[in-house]
Amino acid sequence: MNTDSQQAPSSNGKIQVGDRVPDFTLPTQKTGISFHLHDMLGKSAIVLFFYPKDNTPGCTAEACSFRDNYEVFKEAGAEVIGVSSDTEESHQQFASQHQLPFILLSDKNGAIRKKYGVPTTLGLLPGRVTYIIDKEGVVRHIFSSQLNINKHVSEAIRVLQEITH
Repeated sequence: MNTDSQQAPSSNGKIQVGDRVPDFTLPTQKTGISFHLHDMLGKSAIVLFFYPKDNTPGCTAEACSFRDNYEVFKEAGAEVIGVSSDTEESHQQFASQHQLPFILLSDKNGAIRKKYGVPTTLGLLPGRVTYIIDKEGVVRHIFSSQLNINKHVSEAIRVLQEITH
């Protein structure tokens, strides 16, 4: 584990539990509005989930599961943020169609996905990884599973309850 809390990511280029998250700014689904990660630090824990693509069956199920549990996350003092390489317009439509109450970020060139070390599946499909980040910006848990979609939400809730109580 990384003992210098200012370093991120670890030597293998992948964010690990105990690392400080690297800062980033990305456009949101709200036209002209950018999200800056470090603006959140000190205010709330963050559930940062990377998913492959808007409007695909698995990603829709995952986003709707985060939506259905959004109040649980808020009560635990966390903000939910989804990231994919889709455009802001795609995110706008996806969020509107499924009434998603959280921020979706457009990582068009995959730079943030790469910065966090999110893997690909079979070298093609962008990975599905959820990071639980505490108020101080330290990664407390990472869950990576392309297929066990519902576990992303249950793991996030479990870890948040552990670190906030």
